[in-house]
Amino acid sequence: MNELIKQLQGIDQRIGYLVHIKGNADWGNLSEFQKKIEQLKQTVFDMGKDTFRMQLEKLEDSVCFLEERCEEGLTSMERVRIVRSPLRFSLKDILENVYEEHTELGGEGEANIDPALVVAKANIVRRIKKKPYTSPVMIIGQEVGHGEEFRNGGSCKPWGNEKAMRYMKVAETEGIPIHFYIFTPGSYPVEEYPGAAQQIARNLYTMTKLGVPMISVISEGGSGGAEAVGMSDFRLMFSHGYYSVISPEGAAAIEGRVREGQKVAPELIERCARQLNITAADNLRLGTIDRIIHEPPLGAKTDDFAFFARIRSEIIRATDEVVLKTKSVRGFRSYEVKRKKAESSDEAPQIDIPWDLSSREKERLLKARSRKYRNMSTHSFGVINIPTENMFKLLYSASEKIWYSFRYDLLKNQHKQMQKTLKEVSGEGTALVNRITAPFTSVYNKLFIQRQNKKKALAFSPSIAAQASGDYCIIADPLELTDTYTSPLANEDRTVTCPNAEKYGCQDLWIPDLYGEFCGVCENCGYHFPLEYQWYLKNVFDPGSVRIFNNEIFSRNPLNYEGFDERLKAARSRTGMGSANLTFDAKVKDINLVVTMLFSDFRNGTVGSAEGEKFVRACDRARRKKRPLLAYIHTTGGIRIQEGTLGVAQMPKCTMAVREYIDAGGLYIVVYDNNSYAGPVASFLGCSPYQFAIRSSRIGFAGPRVIRETTGIDIPPDYHDARNALKRGHIQGITDRRDFRRHLYQVMQTMGSPSLYYR
Repeated sequence: MNELIKQLQGIDQRIGYLVHIKGNADWGNLSEFQKKIEQLKQTVFDMGKDTFRMQLEKLEDSVCFLEERCEEGLTSMERVRIVRSPLRFSLKDILENVYEEHTELGGEGEANIDPALVVAKANIVRRIKKKPYTSPVMIIGQEVGHGEEFRNGGSCKPWGNEKAMRYMKVAETEGIPIHFYIFTPGSYPVEEYPGAAQQIARNLYTMTKLGVPMISVISEGGSGGAEAVGMSDFRLMFSHGYYSVISPEGAAAIEGRVREGQKVAPELIERCARQLNITAADNLRLGTIDRIIHEPPLGAKTDDFAFFARIRSEIIRATDEVVLKTKSVRGFRSYEVKRKKAESSDEAPQIDIPWDLSSREKERLLKARSRKYRNMSTHSFGVINIPTENMFKLLYSASEKIWYSFRYDLLKNQHKQMQKTLKEVSGEGTALVNRITAPFTSVYNKLFIQRQNKKKALAFSPSIAAQASGDYCIIADPLELTDTYTSPLANEDRTVTCPNAEKYGCQDLWIPDLYGEFCGVCENCGYHFPLEYQWYLKNVFDPGSVRIFNNEIFSRNPLNYEGFDERLKAARSRTGMGSANLTFDAKVKDINLVVTMLFSDFRNGTVGSAEGEKFVRACDRARRKKRPLLAYIHTTGGIRIQEGTLGVAQMPKCTMAVREYIDAGGLYIVVYDNNSYAGPVASFLGCSPYQFAIRSSRIGFAGPRVIRETTGIDIPPDYHDARNALKRGHIQGITDRRDFRRHLYQVMQTMGSPSLYYR
């Protein structure tokens, strides 16, 4: 009878699981089955064993039928609920069932530096022709736990991601592969040091050039939290998992413009989950993952041991495939891997592929990783194709590369070496001559040089020059704002009150003065009112020096997101631009630089595939021409949710381009203005060693509402202010808008490597 009671409990759990997946008990008459279960529990000892068994068999058949129906028609949101089920397997289950032995690093359980992020050194055994081969690996991933509150649902704090980065470097030092497991709805949105956005950016920057094979496996991948440990050479995804730019509930709140505290309609959540293309099949089609690991019907649970064997096989196969791409002789090995893959076998390839890489193999690995992310989402933006113009641009780009390489890499380096040699030789010769001529030189200086200097000082004295000419000669400061453009906001004949008037006693400001002579800055307290991006184009850079490029690239609607085509059309009509990223060449006091500008007018400066591609091409242009790269962020609202994971892919893609530019000796400067949040700040912007902010700007990972809903904490009003970002080490300085041109020139003169063209 005990076995029958256990069977009843199992059926009860399965029915509860179906209710959880469907979100209610009305589907498939589940509520009636729940009542039947309760009735059997109460009468279990009042009926015969055979009668009880017959009742269970009927229930079993009905539940099996419902499970098959549910699996066949799973919606995107139902897959999200499967992932969030407490019955689902976690990283700890994988560590115990996929790897032979493991040791947690950085603390265990509640004593961990961040219990939501687990790092472990483990061994994985490959059985090749019945002979075991043990290989060490580093395991890094989020742990949701099974009802453990201290795990925080897999939402990592910044110091958890910092721990992950630290042990990535340990794995590189030891030359062992890294296996990432992603179980997170997103990162914990706090700015305390090292800061959520800043640490994710550092992780991505580090992962771009790690010289070891990296494999990531996604169960629940929430935007930046997933990317913090998600950039890899091969991406696997569980068939019932999801990978998204934002949670379906978050997308529904934005789309429905739901106020805080109000409930979001379930229908809208379902629709957003479908439109975001978050399933494994969707992501495989979009090219954001490489392969799917198939799960049992309705998702794998903690006791699906055959599934864990499949994970072991797939993770070994993926690591082998990454390593094989780096080998110079790999023909028969590649054939063996492909043959086993075609057989859909859960067994690993029957060959021993060593996972340690030589220096040359590491170079191939990094090149393959760069190509992988550079090619990601290139199909999801539009390009105005003019064949003859495209051919001309291609030839021009190639000739530029040859010319600048010849001019700066060859001639300039040879010139530097020659100067260095001459300086050393002349320095030794000069020292000898100086010793001989020192007595004569001393006498000559006393008799003639000092007298001549006095005459020159007298001749060029300002007072004497004024007396001679009758007036002073005023020379314009070339680093003052060019003052060639006045904001249209200055056309209103009224006053405006400074937001700091109550605190600092600021007088009301007359708008023509505020947006004209004052450059949008309160003369009393220095508060910066927002200005349009055109003001910077006209006033910061040398007149006539702005030359826009890559304007033929424009944003599209790759996911066919409902209503988004109309919004894009409206944005294009209003701005005359095809995307939220404006890339151009410019000059500041005759120093050439490349600029990429995210501006608020086009979809609030959000980043999608087109914006990411333009950023990457700007990095390539600056690298080719040996010029500084300025990312001026007029505003960014984060990653564009309507492009789903194609938008998320811009985080590693653009970070890769930045890393290659900086490694080539480039000077990458980021300047934030107005509001800058989320994905871009947590990746290709936040990884810059030189980040500055215009005064009164706000910088962070998530807005106040998201922080409140996620953490339950009410943040102070100045939480994201530039001054606090400076205190936390996120940025390196704050600049006044009126001094921006001067400050930018100073940065270009004092920072960066000698490989810049003007050094």
